Amino acid sequence: MSVFVSGATGFIAQHIVGQLLDENYKVIGSARSQAKIDDLQKKFGNNPNLSMVIVPDISKLDAFDEAFKTHGKDIKYVLHTASPFKFDVNDYEKDLLIPARNGTLGILEAIKKYAADTVERFVITSSFAAVFDLGRLTDDDLTFTEESWNPDDWNSCQRDGGSAYCGSKKIAEETAWNFYNENKDVVKFKMTAINPVYVFGPQRFDSDVTKTLNTSCEFINAALHSTPDKLPQPFAGGYIDVRDVAKAHLYAFQKENTIGQRLIMSEGKFSTQDILNYLNADFPVLKGSIPVGNPSEALEHNTSGAKTDNHKTKDILGFKFIGLKQTIDETAAQILKQEGRL
Repeated sequence: MSVFVSGATGFIAQHIVGQLLDENYKVIGSARSQAKIDDLQKKFGNNPNLSMVIVPDISKLDAFDEAFKTHGKDIKYVLHTASPFKFDVNDYEKDLLIPARNGTLGILEAIKKYAADTVERFVITSSFAAVFDLGRLTDDDLTFTEESWNPDDWNSCQRDGGSAYCGSKKIAEETAWNFYNENKDVVKFKMTAINPVYVFGPQRFDSDVTKTLNTSCEFINAALHSTPDKLPQPFAGGYIDVRDVAKAHLYAFQKENTIGQRLIMSEGKFSTQDILNYLNADFPVLKGSIPVGNPSEALEHNTSGAKTDNHKTKDILGFKFIGLKQTIDETAAQILKQEGRL
């Protein structure tokens, strides 16, 4: 029996696929083109346990039908990681909301049609964006937990790119839970949602270090390539390491205590200043070439603003998450090595 990973070429998904192959699972991944498939299979050494299918456009509701019609009887676990992650879009519905909703509904309908009796677990890569309230992040009296939901809906989230992205994650996850609850008599799978904050950590393959990285790692990449007279754009949020997110996806279908749960993957806060502090302290090669900023303004140990309480998730998973220093340092080291600077 196999594990199906949608969007297998993504940053998080490549780590998931790697961990699955390390544990000798058979993996069927989806990607948008044959070129992406060839590239991924080559990176994994043409591992015979990794096969791939083309799913060119997840916004089409029948996008996954062919894959599950062909392989459905061999698929025991489905990890749905495919979803757009970008803020710079012009058409919020076309570029974010419709692909996120339809990609989720489409893969669930395909399971229902072709693999209702074989798929036992369904794990959706959601986001902390489906949990938090974008308008109340500075509210000292607010605490986000696994029971919290982004209050936006299809219309209200279309204020700007960031709100629309967050809304798309809420809508996709909500679509999945609604389907799960409405089809329990038809399908036999149990469901879990993984809700990560910003995901740092090295790329699964050094060759994936390019001029511009995935949205989260780009914060570190941008700081690495800033100059003393030009600070990178200030930013703040929650962080988690990609290897922990991937591990949580495996635990989500391997363990019974994850069934029906939303797992908030967060190990704390970061800001652009935290990134600069660690880069300046831990990489002598960068001394004088990147900004120092205002070191005292780091957020790692700052308790102001809305809190995140994910002790329930940590209890369920039972493993220690990677800390901020390690995830920044190992992300930066990979980039610097690839650029011949370390």
